[in-house]
Amino acid sequence: MRIEIWADVVCGWAYIGKRRLEQALADPRLAGAGAEVDWLPFRIDPTTPDAAVPAEAAWRDPLVDAALRRCAPGLSPQENRQRISRIAADEGLAPWRVAWRASSHDAHRLLRLARAHGGPALQHEVAEQVMRAHFRDGEDISDRRCLAAAAARAGFPGGRELLDTGAGDREVRELLLIGKARGIATSPTIVVGDRALAGAQPPGVIADFLAAAASGDGDGSGGGGSRREPAEVRRLRWVESLLRQRDPLGALTLLRPLLDAHPGDLNVRRAEARCYFHSAQLARAHDALVRLVADAPDDSYARLMLGRTLQRLGRDDEAAAQLRLAAAMTPEYA
Repeated sequence: MRIEIWADVVCGWAYIGKRRLEQALADPRLAGAGAEVDWLPFRIDPTTPDAAVPAEAAWRDPLVDAALRRCAPGLSPQENRQRISRIAADEGLAPWRVAWRASSHDAHRLLRLARAHGGPALQHEVAEQVMRAHFRDGEDISDRRCLAAAAARAGFPGGRELLDTGAGDREVRELLLIGKARGIATSPTIVVGDRALAGAQPPGVIADFLAAAASGDGDGSGGGGSRREPAEVRRLRWVESLLRQRDPLGALTLLRPLLDAHPGDLNVRRAEARCYFHSAQLARAHDALVRLVADAPDDSYARLMLGRTLQRLGRDDEAAAQLRLAAAMTPEYA
């Protein structure tokens, strides 16, 4: 059973959730389930600067203060920090001293590299050491020297050298988009197959969730959909999701592998044209749609998009012709 944990290593609830997941996995119902944990990236604060800022100074920033209040409605940021600290202590995570507002991007890269080079167990231990450094030792985990030390403690001494090569950067950025496309909105979120459990829930709740998945109530594939669903179809669904969320550039990033592997597929080409149109790349949208209409002249939606693209380009006469054809084929487009 593959257990995905979508989490940010600078989120206190992610560290608490890790402890609670470990307790849940000791449940007798999960014996023999063959649980394999995969840490996947989430960013609770994408605006965090590359260079870390002392936490006390960051908490005085009105924007940071407002974001923290949204995370814990009804509590001041200080009250929320005290609450998390108390809960962490109950889970054996004391002392608790966060000293830096730090970017977690390189830490997420390190986790992906650890998995690639040493498997799930090494990745899980690297996650422990990175979060310990941030939450208990008060270190700056945006500093690669700190990450190198954490990797070495976990048994991954080659981590620093790999980080310096830029390895894992593209994978992390793509996974962040995939998480967004799949609706991951909370750190941590545990996903098994097509089912998700948001938040650092009590161990019993997590155990119930995992036991249901292990017994077949959920497909257990960890792919964000049916086990039998082709990877290409799943990726195209993610592209559609990002388009609905008004992130056409992110959608285009996820579409690239399909464009490379299936350049002639009409569904892939329609998605490409939509990405260009909604990101205001009108010349590229126009060219893609002209080719699409030539190859599929009965595609009324492609003609509708071409007409709207021509309108935005100020070519009204050409646009009107395409829009008339689209409406004749599909009356609701009128």
